[in-house]
Amino acid sequence: MKNIIERLDPKTLSEADLKTMERIYSILTGDERPALVGREGVHIPLPDPIFHLLVRTVRAMQEGKIITLVPENEALTTQAAADFLGVSRPFLVGLLEKGEIPYHAVGAHRRVEFKDVAAYRQERNQKRRVGMEALYKAVEHAGVYDNTLPEDHAG
Repeated sequence: MKNIIERLDPKTLSEADLKTMERIYSILTGDERPALVGREGVHIPLPDPIFHLLVRTVRAMQEGKIITLVPENEALTTQAAADFLGVSRPFLVGLLEKGEIPYHAVGAHRRVEFKDVAAYRQERNQKRRVGMEALYKAVEHAGVYDNTLPEDHAG
């Protein structure tokens, strides 16, 4: 299986690369819209989605963030999917077996599409937010949110 996942880590850039990236960012955020220039000097304007993705990518890398580009339908191993979710591989396999994330078999191995893993993560995060909000409201309603710890438990 050919891996088409791209990982861009700003820690791997040279000092010259970092300076070039600063220059690129200043051009991207300037008044004039940048374009690609072909070998024969032909200017090709960047479509809006590509332009905005480029701006976000350069900004994130300047902040030291690692960028990973993954096609939505990329088939991931169970280990890669588990790493993306921040869970163990056995836990992920349990999710697959319960039908919480679709998968397909390639021989004896399971593969999951990136879009399905990303959708599961988004749904999981939404459920967590709703749960935390409900907990906060229950604590606030009980009147204990602003209570302080007794002296023997403080600091």
